[in-house]
Amino acid sequence: MGWYNKRLAKSIWVFHVSASPCNNCDIEILDLLTPAYDLERFGIKLVGSVRHADVLLVSGIINQKVAPKVKKLYEQAPKPCFVVGIGTCPSSGCCFKDSYNKTEKFQEVIPIDLYIPGCPPKPENMIEGIMKLVEVLNG
Repeated sequence: MGWYNKRLAKSIWVFHVSASPCNNCDIEILDLLTPAYDLERFGIKLVGSVRHADVLLVSGIINQKVAPKVKKLYEQAPKPCFVVGIGTCPSSGCCFKDSYNKTEKFQEVIPIDLYIPGCPPKPENMIEGIMKLVEVLNG
């Protein structure tokens, strides 16, 4: 049994990292927990501590002020930990792309394994993205 199988023998626990967002993505992430989408039916659970997380959901740009804190959160997560960038901000900066405070090299702060585009992405797209990550990890 490989580490992937051991890792996915249980539900995926997700920790939400809000890294300087406009909060649209955060609202959509919270919508995932409502009975309309019921994220837990897929075995995905939002946890309150990064020390229990398998996946980090990162929304917003990582600006210079929060970059050390986001990096510290990533370091505290048990490894392997997968990072999913939610929304357009983690991939291109969206409306914050010309901000003086934006971290230029986002990937140097934390490695992002999967991007889910959209401003904000729909909950269905986030579920589909996370399920694709699970499929990739299962081989």
